[in-house]
Amino acid sequence: MIQEYQLRVLPEIAANEQRLKEFLVKEKGLKPKEITAIRVLKRSIDARQRTVFVNLKVNVFVNEMPQACEYEEKAYPNVEGKPHVIVVGAGPGGLFAALKLIELGLRPIVVERGKDVRERKKDLAQISRLHQVDPESNYSFGEGGAGAYSDGKLYTRSKKRGNISKILNVFCQHGASTSILVDAHPHIGTDKLPRVIENMRNTILACGGEVHFQTRMEALIIENNEVKGIETHTGKTFIGPVILATGHSARDVYRWLSHHGVTIEAKGIAVGVRLEHPSLLIDQIQYHTKNGRGNYLPAAEYSFVTQVEGRGVYSFCMCPGGFIVPAASGPEQVVVNGMSPSNRGSQWSNSGMVVELQPEDVASALSFSEERQAEQLQHPELAVLHFQEELERQAWLQGGMRQVAPAQRMADFTRRKLSCDLPDSSYSPGLIASPLHFWLPDIISKRLSAGFIAFGKSCHGFLTNEATMIGVETRTSAPVRISRNAETLEHITIRGLFPCGEGAGYAGGIVSAGMDGERCAEAVGHYLKR
Repeated sequence: MIQEYQLRVLPEIAANEQRLKEFLVKEKGLKPKEITAIRVLKRSIDARQRTVFVNLKVNVFVNEMPQACEYEEKAYPNVEGKPHVIVVGAGPGGLFAALKLIELGLRPIVVERGKDVRERKKDLAQISRLHQVDPESNYSFGEGGAGAYSDGKLYTRSKKRGNISKILNVFCQHGASTSILVDAHPHIGTDKLPRVIENMRNTILACGGEVHFQTRMEALIIENNEVKGIETHTGKTFIGPVILATGHSARDVYRWLSHHGVTIEAKGIAVGVRLEHPSLLIDQIQYHTKNGRGNYLPAAEYSFVTQVEGRGVYSFCMCPGGFIVPAASGPEQVVVNGMSPSNRGSQWSNSGMVVELQPEDVASALSFSEERQAEQLQHPELAVLHFQEELERQAWLQGGMRQVAPAQRMADFTRRKLSCDLPDSSYSPGLIASPLHFWLPDIISKRLSAGFIAFGKSCHGFLTNEATMIGVETRTSAPVRISRNAETLEHITIRGLFPCGEGAGYAGGIVSAGMDGERCAEAVGHYLKR
C-alpha cells in the first residue's frame, strides 16, 4: 500500500530519512516496522517566518517496496535511413528537438558552430586567463548552449509550452540526479550538466543521428519560399527541413535573416548588471538568523520585482553560492552572467538585476557609429540588437578593452558616488571601479537605483556596500523574434523553417527551450506528413 502525505517539518527532519520516519510514526500513527520506504515527491523551503520549515510531499510505502527507477524512461528507436531533419544549434532547444525527432522516427542532423562540451571548457578558461574570446566557442556557443556553463537551473514560469516533467525525466535518464524531479527549484549544476549533455549526444548518435561540431551555418537554402537545407562555412551542405535553434547570441544569424528578407521583428529585452553579495549575508537575511543556512538548509535564494516608471525592475537567474563569469561571444564586448555548481558552495551569491526595455525605449538611449546608424535605418528590426552591442562595447571600454568588468558598490550606485575600492569578487578576469550611475543610460540606471531602494526597504540589509554591481548583463533573452505561425510553428512566410527556443524569441531558459524544441520537432513531423 502507498500512502501520500503533505508534511511541514523542520529542516533537520527533512534532511534525515530516519528522523522523517520517526515523524510519520508520531504524527500519522504509522507502525515503524510497516514502513518499507519513503519517497519524496516534492520539496520546497518556506522561509517567510523566523522559523524555517520544509514542505514535503511524500509517498510512504507500507509493506511493499517501490520501483527501483524514480523516473519514466523513454525508448529511442534506430532512425538510420529515415527522413533527415536539420537541427541548427546544440543547446537545449536543439538537443531536445533532436531526441523528439528520434521518438517520431525521424533522423536528426545536428549542426553546432562551437565545440563539444568538454573541448569548449578549455576555451572558457582562456577568457579568464588571457582575456581572449573565441567567437565560436564561449559561454554562449558550443554543445549545451548558454545554459551548459552558466548555471543549469531547470525551472520555468511557463506552464503552457509543453510537458515540464518530460524534460526533467529526459535529463534524469541521461544522468541527472533525480532530485530535480523533487525540488521546487531544480538545479543540476555546471559541474554535472556537461556529462548529462554528452549522454544526450551519445543517444542521438547511437540511434543513427548525426552531430557536427565546429560547423557554422552560413546560409539557408531557400527555393520558392521553402527551405531546402543549409550551407555551412565548412563547405558542407545539409538537405532537409530546418529547426533553427541557434540561441540568443547568434547575431550573425539575425543579420543574415534580416538582410535576406526572412521576417523577424525587434523584441523587448531586460538589461542591467550582476549583483553579488557574500552568500553568508544572503543566508542571514533570508533565513532570519546570524547563523545563516546552518547544516540542513541550502544556500538561500531571493526574488525581487517592482515597477519603476512603467517598466519592470527585477532579479533574474539568481545563483546562490555561485560565480560570475565572462559571457562575451565576440570582440569588443564585456558581458557578465552567473553560474553555480551543484553544491552551491562558493562564498558569493549573485543575481542579474535588470530593467525591462521595449524597442521604443532604445531608439535614442545611446549614440551609434555611422555604420550601425545606416544598418538601423535600413533594418529597424535590429534596433535592440544594436543597443545590446553598444552597451557591451561601452563596458569593454570601461574595462580597459579587456575582459575586466566595470563595477560599483551597490549603495554607492544609489548615492551616485564612485566606489574608491571594491570587495573581493568571484569574477576571475578582475574588476575595475567605474561610475555605472554615470555611463549607463538613464533608462537603466535611474530605474535600477529606484528598484534597489525599494528592495532594500522590503528586505532589511539587502541594500549595502558589501554588495557589488558588475556590468553588464545584456543576454537575458534574444533581441529579436523570428516570426512563426502560432499553430504550425513554421516561419510565417518560409515553409520548412521552424524557429525554435530562446534564440528565436519563444523561450527563456533551459526547460522552456527544451519544451519548445519538442514542439518544433512535432511540427516538423506534421510538415513532412503534409
